[in-house]
Amino acid sequence: MLPDRSQTQQRADLTFRGNVHSGRHGWLRLTTAYSLTLARERMAHLAPGSSVLEPFAGSGTTPLVAEEMGLHCQAREINPFLVWFTNAKLDYYSPQTRSEAQQAASQVLSQASACEKADIPFWTPPIHHIERWWDPVTLKALAALKSFINIHSGQVRNLLDVAFCRVMMGTSNVVFNHQSMSLKKLEADTDQPAFELPANTYQDVLTRFQLEFGEVVTTLAEPLRLTASVHQGDSKTPFDAFEPADMVLTSPPYCNRMSYIRELRPYMYWLGFLTSGEQASDLDWKSTGGTWGKASTRLRGWSPSISPDYQSDDSQDGTPVPTPAELEASLPIASELAAALENIEKGKSGDILAPYVHKYFLDMWQHFLMIDPVLKAGGDMCYVIGNSTFSGTEVPTHRWYAQMMEALGYTNIHIDTLRKRNSNKALYEFAVCAHKPSAA
Repeated sequence: MLPDRSQTQQRADLTFRGNVHSGRHGWLRLTTAYSLTLARERMAHLAPGSSVLEPFAGSGTTPLVAEEMGLHCQAREINPFLVWFTNAKLDYYSPQTRSEAQQAASQVLSQASACEKADIPFWTPPIHHIERWWDPVTLKALAALKSFINIHSGQVRNLLDVAFCRVMMGTSNVVFNHQSMSLKKLEADTDQPAFELPANTYQDVLTRFQLEFGEVVTTLAEPLRLTASVHQGDSKTPFDAFEPADMVLTSPPYCNRMSYIRELRPYMYWLGFLTSGEQASDLDWKSTGGTWGKASTRLRGWSPSISPDYQSDDSQDGTPVPTPAELEASLPIASELAAALENIEKGKSGDILAPYVHKYFLDMWQHFLMIDPVLKAGGDMCYVIGNSTFSGTEVPTHRWYAQMMEALGYTNIHIDTLRKRNSNKALYEFAVCAHKPSAA
């Protein structure tokens, strides 16, 4: 019998909205992030000094909250921009560094202002149809700011870049009225926007940079302990270099084809982490649940037995990485997954969606096999995840995670319904939690 979720609320305070006005947590908007409130609730039982492992770090909510709670946190993230961003959030900025950054910001503003009337070919990122993102005046101001920011380095550069990211996204033609980021619509058969572009003057953009930088600096007053760190890597590979953890707390990508690379590409292009669409597609293909760009095309006809690039090419000594055949043979949810895939194949875009769902759960099963050895006996894991639907077929990710945990010998497995999601009346967010028994 299915649980009654009729009274479940949307609980915006458990989403990224709960972080907006909360110091460093609010530096940038990442829609898929959960809130510091949720992280605190899930780590509240841990003793000071306990070790937390976050394998899908995202924008760093878990390690930052762990720092604030006196916990030690190790984290992994495959996206190089998010690795940079989270480590910048976790850093300590001395009074001298803050003073130097303020002087640098003033210098950047002065230099950019002096170029307002000049015809200087500042660099702009190779974003496809960049004119749909920013009007010419705004783009010129952003390019000038970034050119002079790039003169600086180290922590000063990091703070300037965070402020720039806030301005860059805040002056764009992006809307967030859906689950994912999108551009405002264009007139049919033209490249002209079907809306009034933001009336930014050149000086408006510079003033906004000054304000955003000021807000970023105010969040630095409370120093951190510098015990948390984020390492770049694929969470389908071994965690042999990580210290044993008392708890795993994370929110993996959902099984809903939402691409984190797509969501973050403006940041990644402007800061030099991406230089082409092909590079973005390759990174998305390596990511769990990624299908943006050419990654979608690669799913047609996909199966683990014919895809040598299915597994990460990051080889490590220690924990053995199973072959695709071994993953298939050991998958605890194989029969339920096969039935769901059969239904999904019959629906719209089934030739892409069925392989996508198949690959997603093999990726996650491989992840659970890799992370199990680094969680201490007696430790806990908690995965914040949502269910999905494809052509009317539910993909109960929360239940299947629980079955994977059970197959690994975990006990006290329970699924807490956290909130109703905005996108569909059948979709919810859950915390799937389990305990790793102590050694006999």
